[in-house]
Amino acid sequence: MSWRFVVCAALFVTCLLTANVIAVKLVVVGGLTLTAAIVIFPVSYIIGDVLTEVWGYGPTRRVIWLGFACNALMVGAIAAGGALPAAGFWRGQAAYDEILGHTPRILAASFVAYLVGEFANAFVLARLKIATAGRWLWLRTIGSTLVGQGLDTVVFVTLAFAGALPAAVLGHAMLGQWSVKVAYEAAATPLTYAAVAWLKSREQIDTFDHGTDFNPLRLRG
Repeated sequence: MSWRFVVCAALFVTCLLTANVIAVKLVVVGGLTLTAAIVIFPVSYIIGDVLTEVWGYGPTRRVIWLGFACNALMVGAIAAGGALPAAGFWRGQAAYDEILGHTPRILAASFVAYLVGEFANAFVLARLKIATAGRWLWLRTIGSTLVGQGLDTVVFVTLAFAGALPAAVLGHAMLGQWSVKVAYEAAATPLTYAAVAWLKSREQIDTFDHGTDFNPLRLRG
């Protein structure tokens, strides 16, 4: 793969890891309570769209798994760092645990939601590209986001908070987060068009996933 693909993959992983670190902060946007990850996490979906549109589902699948592995490594390193005995003069352990520590339930929900949402996003975009014969990129990017971000939000909120919060609160949280993420993607459509056009012209590639094996567990092809 070219250096442009490597840069896109690196940006994808960076967005994912950054989002998971800053998600601990809650913010209010338009009356909705969201995590601070809203500033960067949707960008991972935009980059995922670009990867699938230019290079196809297969390479994007490998990037998704790369992001998963990097996230797992980061979580493991943070946990190991937190478990090490602190220096007697250091008073930041509580802050470390508060900001970087996550409960097993939240971590599991985050991992599952990421995989479900990203693979759904890539699959829908790749299939829509074939169905539309490569036309209407906006339909593919927004349509795939509607599905991918929707599944990501539903899976995460359900696994993380079901039983701990009333059903009405969960539903409101899902709808609010999903709406903001989709609006983010729609607003970024001009940038997506520009990035896709530039990459296709430089890479001299425009992949259609005819005959692609869409099994998310397959790492080759």
